Amino acid sequence: MGNRRGSVVISALDGHPNALEILSITSQLPCITDLGLAELAGAWQNTSELAEARRHALEPDSPLVFDALAAFETVQVIFAEEIRGDEDYLTVEPEVASTALKAVRDAIAGAYARPVITTVEHASLTRAWRAVYPNDRLTAPDLGNRSSEVNTLLQALPRLAATCHDNAAMGEHALILKAGTTLDEDIRLAAREEAWHAAVLTSRRRIWQLIRHTGDCERKRYCHSCRERERDADTDRVLRLCIDAACGLLVAGALEDDIVDVLTAPVDCLLDAHRPATEG
Repeated sequence: MGNRRGSVVISALDGHPNALEILSITSQLPCITDLGLAELAGAWQNTSELAEARRHALEPDSPLVFDALAAFETVQVIFAEEIRGDEDYLTVEPEVASTALKAVRDAIAGAYARPVITTVEHASLTRAWRAVYPNDRLTAPDLGNRSSEVNTLLQALPRLAATCHDNAAMGEHALILKAGTTLDEDIRLAAREEAWHAAVLTSRRRIWQLIRHTGDCERKRYCHSCRERERDADTDRVLRLCIDAACGLLVAGALEDDIVDVLTAPVDCLLDAHRPATEG
């Protein structure tokens, strides 16, 4: 296998020359089917050449290597149930899922490191992925019939996670926190459990896990202005309420309206613009 190319400085994904392949792979993650997992597992085989390509791809000076490792974590979260294998509704054996995820991680590593690894190394790392997904295309997950509201809540997470320089976000934060105190927590948690069962029945549980992981990542982010991180319990509570609401809206078409209302009530201040005006 050829020598590794020289290091390349890339500071953000939008400046990465292989961004299309990266986004094609990462956007597909929550949409991978059980059949897709089985096909990926069948196409992946570890070899000494593949191991060497992987080592090169994940060297510390590889472009956006921390982003690649963060994508590995996302893969682990989305498919955590398949790895554990302890739920009756699972149809993929843990060993098969584990092998499939090795193929996914190799493809991610190869896509991010494309500018600094050889053509042969890149082909080796992405071979199993390309056997199942031969073309680059961005895949939008099915967010249900209230997708615009789900997106509204996801877009609100960064500003609600760091309100120190955003007065409008600070006001939303206070409204959500106050609204959350009026709810019976046992009823809210029961509603969330019903929503989870709906996600399983509608094959959206991987998207559900991705939404929750997105929220967890936002809780760890720093303010872009002062580089401080808000770790207080109130902010955690606000973000959890938003994530639960987004998950409820994800499967709203499979739930009774009153269950969805329980989950979305605390975040009405963010969703009011999406609701049709009532006739006077």
